Amino acid sequence: MSRFALLLIDMQNDFVLDEKPLQVKGARMVIPRICAVLEKFRARSLPVFHVVRVHRPDGSDVEIMRQELFRKSPFAVEGTSGAAVIDELAPLPGEYLLPKIRMSAFIGTGLDLTLRTLGVDSVVVAGIQTPNCIRTTVFDAIAHNYHTCLVTDATAAQTEEIHLQNVRDMENIGVRLIESAAIESLF
Repeated sequence: MSRFALLLIDMQNDFVLDEKPLQVKGARMVIPRICAVLEKFRARSLPVFHVVRVHRPDGSDVEIMRQELFRKSPFAVEGTSGAAVIDELAPLPGEYLLPKIRMSAFIGTGLDLTLRTLGVDSVVVAGIQTPNCIRTTVFDAIAHNYHTCLVTDATAAQTEEIHLQNVRDMENIGVRLIESAAIESLF
């Protein structure tokens, strides 16, 4: 029988709230569905990982393609409200807060080791942004041999077209697609 964990990707103030430096336009619309999925995992006491991008104030750990942007308008700076998980999804005691400095939740973090220690063999992914952090995390989950499920209506990108193109690409590598209302079918 599979053991599942939920990976909530980058649902942080700087990426969700209006007028923030890297706001993802579709982010606010998926919050209710993410909340519904989160509640199902909490009700079953399954592991929940709040994966957050966090950078040093000097930007020395920002990837090269975003360094100029960071210099002009710092984002997800450790210790700031911008780096915090949005209020609607605030982690509860016992849930994991996993900082990362790259798009994938697996790069430079202890995610793989923690999942294996918990006996997890299947991950469910939701959050933002579909072509970047969602996609790279999903591809790396597959590469690390996890059964991977994407909650298609609990993920978002800047546009619906970008979101759907990336969802199709992930489906083509074997990612299971599911909608939030059907999450119970996994268990």
